[in-house]
Amino acid sequence: MPELPEVETVRVGLERHVTGAIVRSVEVLHPRPVRRDPRGPDGFAAALIGRTLLAARRRGKYLWVPLDDGNALLAHLGMSGQMLVQPPAAAPERHLRVRLRLDGAAEGRNLHFVDQRMFGGLLVSEGGAELPPEIAHIARDPLDPQFDDDAFVAAVRRRVSGIKRQLLNQNLVSGVGNIYADEALWRAGLHGERPGKRLNRAQVVELLTHVRAVMTDALAQGGTSFDALYVNVNGESGYFDRSLSAYGREGEPCPRCASPIRRVAFMNRSSYFCPSCQPVPRSRRSAARSAAARPPD
Repeated sequence: MPELPEVETVRVGLERHVTGAIVRSVEVLHPRPVRRDPRGPDGFAAALIGRTLLAARRRGKYLWVPLDDGNALLAHLGMSGQMLVQPPAAAPERHLRVRLRLDGAAEGRNLHFVDQRMFGGLLVSEGGAELPPEIAHIARDPLDPQFDDDAFVAAVRRRVSGIKRQLLNQNLVSGVGNIYADEALWRAGLHGERPGKRLNRAQVVELLTHVRAVMTDALAQGGTSFDALYVNVNGESGYFDRSLSAYGREGEPCPRCASPIRRVAFMNRSSYFCPSCQPVPRSRRSAARSAAARPPD
């Protein structure tokens, strides 16, 4: 799933190419991507036609484009969503779901929402130009100038849940997904199962610094692409996957100590870590030994 650097890369492209454009027509080619809009496909289209796209904004992994009537076009890319700015004569993509024909956009381009798996979606947020109410509960991200470092550190240290689980909690901190959580934890030398209550303030502050550094580095390279599903608005892939130290490198030597990177199951996904640089917490080791010693039923 696209994470903050990938979504921010898309936002920057939208800001550059569609700000000031007027929506002349909307085609909803499949109803599923607009399933969360209470107006339905026809009402979704009607709410956009004639409206001017004023900017492009982001909260965590959500994008929105404020409209000149105070509403907003809200988007989530899901697992495979793409927002592509295309010339009017461009052939439709295989998985094109929604097409906005624009006047006044840079080079006369149109906006395509393409989504192979259709976990993402679009809706028109009523009164959402400043901040769509549908995402008001989502925390700010670490690159947001208004992110509250002290509140984040205090919240982490109050919780008994593992630090990786906390990094993925979008109500605590937004925009951090599986890839960048693993990379930041590797840089900090922390195992993802370390309980927040067992981290001191300096450790959490250092981890937050690494989260920001990983995301900044990824932004500079256009995000991470493991296949053709993530691209920016011009259809170009990101290259940060070439700089990953832990994620996706099972069995490869740790860049810091040369121990083989290990992969374990985590929340229906995978976690990658160095067993030497990021030792498993003692409580987890004890639980694993107890389970191994327990006689079978």
